[in-house]
Amino acid sequence: MKTLYTDLDIRFTLDGISVRALNIVFERFTQTLPSHSHGSGCYEIHYIPFGYGKLNADGQYYDIVPNTLYVTGPHIVHAQTPILDDPMQEYCVYLKIRDTFRSRKPSPVMDAFLSMPFWIGLDTQGVHPLMRQLFSELEHRYTGYQNQVELLLPQLLICMVRNYEQHRLSSTVFAHNMSDSKSVIIDQYFLYEYHSLSLEVLADRLKVSPRQTQRLLQEYYGKTFQQKKAEARMSAAAILLSDRERSISSIAEALGYSSAEHFSSAFRNYYKISPGRYRRQNVP
Repeated sequence: MKTLYTDLDIRFTLDGISVRALNIVFERFTQTLPSHSHGSGCYEIHYIPFGYGKLNADGQYYDIVPNTLYVTGPHIVHAQTPILDDPMQEYCVYLKIRDTFRSRKPSPVMDAFLSMPFWIGLDTQGVHPLMRQLFSELEHRYTGYQNQVELLLPQLLICMVRNYEQHRLSSTVFAHNMSDSKSVIIDQYFLYEYHSLSLEVLADRLKVSPRQTQRLLQEYYGKTFQQKKAEARMSAAAILLSDRERSISSIAEALGYSSAEHFSSAFRNYYKISPGRYRRQNVP
């Protein structure tokens, strides 16, 4: 199921900055959307009203649940994978912002929006009804619909900025706010050593105690060590399952599980589907 509007000539100006809507889409995901990124001045606003999935943004994995809102700005590499038992449905608005605002006066809305090339969190500002109204206007195209859309899109940007402010102190904005090398150490550890993850080893690398490490993980990611461990292993598992030559037992061993049964149980708990069924449904 996909509704795509590309034949648009929707432009608006907010705080003296020209913005153009290139694509506006509603889609129910049935397969993974591979990694991709967008060029300078391009921003995608994603809102998930229903369903579940995974987002990989610049190497970090995030759970997608109903009411998730996120923005992917210039050069943010991202991929989306639905949870097949209840796949995510997404509104997506693709905006192109002209880089002609160097000499303009400061703006609390656009400055805040443009300063956040990536953000993810739960919406607190009523984005869903705004999206429904936007798609209703595009579907029916009653008299003045284009004017209505040009009024609704600035409201969407304002909602985004208010979400940023609402969650300023929450862990959802961690990805571009970590000021020291600890984030790099954590990222690299979960990305490359998922087969042998240990809280004590990570704490030793960070030069802090295991308890402080848990606090850092909560601060940066909003997750416990065990949650991050499961996330790292399961994202690797999905990739390894794409190789039909590999047995479930060999994948379990590569991921550090003591047995194929232990791996299968963990996979089913995470993805709500068995490894074998996942492979049959997702691998050609």
